[in-house]
Amino acid sequence: MNARHLARGAFLIAVLVAAPAAAAEAGADAQGTLVWVDAVTRQPLYQSFTVIGRLVARQRGVVAARTRGPVAEMRVHIGDRVRKGDVLAVIDRSRLAWRRDLAEAQVKEQQASLANAEARQAVAEARVATAEAQHALAQQELVRFQNLRKSAAFSQARHDDQRQQVAVALSKVDEAKAEVHEALSLIDQSQARILRAKANLKLARDDLALARVRASFDGVVTLRHTEAGAYLEVGDEVVTLVNDRDLEVEADVPYNRIAGLDAGVEVSIRLDDGSRHRAVVRAVGVEENPKTRTRQVRFAPTFGAAAKKLADGQSVALDLPIGPKRDVVSVHKDAIIREAAGAVVFVVVDGIARKRPVELGEAFGARFEVLAGLAPGDQVVVRGNERLRPGQSVRFKGAS
Repeated sequence: MNARHLARGAFLIAVLVAAPAAAAEAGADAQGTLVWVDAVTRQPLYQSFTVIGRLVARQRGVVAARTRGPVAEMRVHIGDRVRKGDVLAVIDRSRLAWRRDLAEAQVKEQQASLANAEARQAVAEARVATAEAQHALAQQELVRFQNLRKSAAFSQARHDDQRQQVAVALSKVDEAKAEVHEALSLIDQSQARILRAKANLKLARDDLALARVRASFDGVVTLRHTEAGAYLEVGDEVVTLVNDRDLEVEADVPYNRIAGLDAGVEVSIRLDDGSRHRAVVRAVGVEENPKTRTRQVRFAPTFGAAAKKLADGQSVALDLPIGPKRDVVSVHKDAIIREAAGAVVFVVVDGIARKRPVELGEAFGARFEVLAGLAPGDQVVVRGNERLRPGQSVRFKGAS
């Protein structure tokens, strides 16, 4: 009896406890099940992936000697910042100055030779004029003798002498003209020698100026290749310069991610300090590494004041687009219910939960791309959808 009474007591207690819960559930069904909803939206899809790139100096290289001679002075050390045109080293200038003076003397010498040749030409031309005048007089006298041939005053001997004088005068004209041609030839030779002497003078002056080895661009000295006392030939290395204020970003991008990187596309880059900066694609390489299946891409960054703290070779992270930006219809991931037949969602229409199959595309963030089944503005259940039944009345709030 005691056991039977105890069982009855437990049953009555269970009924009393369950009765309020059942009444509450019945009231909830009468008012509609409370759920949370989120709107289906249309938004731009911009998917990205991260690669590690590096900063590279657009200007870097060796400053070489452009004339030969012993190094008289080195004016910079490793780490020095220089500007374009600053003197980095000085090659001994004494012998170069002597060569310049010798070239200047040779120019003056050739100019004097030209003046002599021009004077000789003037004398020869004067002789030509004199010889032509004498030839004209002799020819005139010969004509006069020929007119007297039939008179008693004609003398054959004097006529023959006059013809001889005409021939001599003509010979003197030819001789004077030959001297003119010789003088002109000397002038041409002197002018050529002057051009050569002036060219040698210019080279000597350039060598003297180039004895001061100057920076060809702004930068920092990273290596010294020679010291004072060393002898340099043309082309020998003096220092290495790196322009750390003119940097680009270089990254090896997988071949299947190149499609979204056309010239001018803007990307985001992150430095070691966490700061983000803007960069645009400047050029995409045309050679592919067969081992890594990557291609080099160059980006032109905008660092602003941060550029003063950067270094050539420093690593940076780049967020690169997977493909071109496009508008997509998207739904929140929490709205998706996986069933054997595929993905479904509950759409709230006039307070009623309607089950609807959907076709999904790519995932991005907390959302899925919707290829079919939903339209922008549809209200889908994102919380409380696990226990919903199609056609069930619901009360809804915005997604938390």
